Amino acid sequence: MGCQAAATAYTADMDALFSPEAVTVLMVDDDAELAAMVAELLRAQGMQVHSAGTAAQGLAALTRLQPDVLLLDLMLPDVNGLDLCRRLREAGNDVPVLMLTARGDPFDRVLGLELGADDYLGKPFEPRELVARVRALARRLQAATRRRQLRFDGLTLDLLARRAVCQNEVLPLTSIEFKLLVALASQPGICVSRQALSAAVQPGNYKPMDRAVDVQVARLRKKLEAAPGGREWVETVRGEGYVFTGGLPGPSP
Repeated sequence: MGCQAAATAYTADMDALFSPEAVTVLMVDDDAELAAMVAELLRAQGMQVHSAGTAAQGLAALTRLQPDVLLLDLMLPDVNGLDLCRRLREAGNDVPVLMLTARGDPFDRVLGLELGADDYLGKPFEPRELVARVRALARRLQAATRRRQLRFDGLTLDLLARRAVCQNEVLPLTSIEFKLLVALASQPGICVSRQALSAAVQPGNYKPMDRAVDVQVARLRKKLEAAPGGREWVETVRGEGYVFTGGLPGPSP
């Protein structure tokens, strides 16, 4: 099978690589009536919603749920929402934060944004505006995740951490093997030539011989096939190169 035939046999919309999951929202607000209203509103939009009445409960829920969006009230009974937002950012937590407040002081808004909040909405708010803002933050997070990861059914490539995870198990790939896998998985269904793989592994003037690339790909394939739920993710296109055909892209794990 030639490169064109391989591509035709395995076509996929690139957007399908990152099929969006249901958005998970955590609302930290001591107003139980408002929290119930917001939960009903967002669930009607297909989102998963969880509530916490205090900052302490919110922190525990953040760790447990790993939400896509955090709705954070400014005035909490135990900790000021601004302080909680600051703590999250200092700890390296980059969950999108939408600050909610009944106070209309522009200073609070500016301070909240400076402390790491992504958006700000005063109470009372228009329900459609809340939905729109939550969706916008979720899309922003998903776009950032797409740039960081390639996800398939059972296989995730973390481009920042430079690791491959198959069925929740980190694969023992060498640096070269990971580069090869990224080069192939970035173009599912497309034949990637040995020359292109060589350039991905060793940019610059030095280029490994085709035989060296073949050996490295063979080692990569063995590790993929030996992994939990392993399968033949990479196929050979005789005389031309290799193609990533390890199943259709699936939902993110």
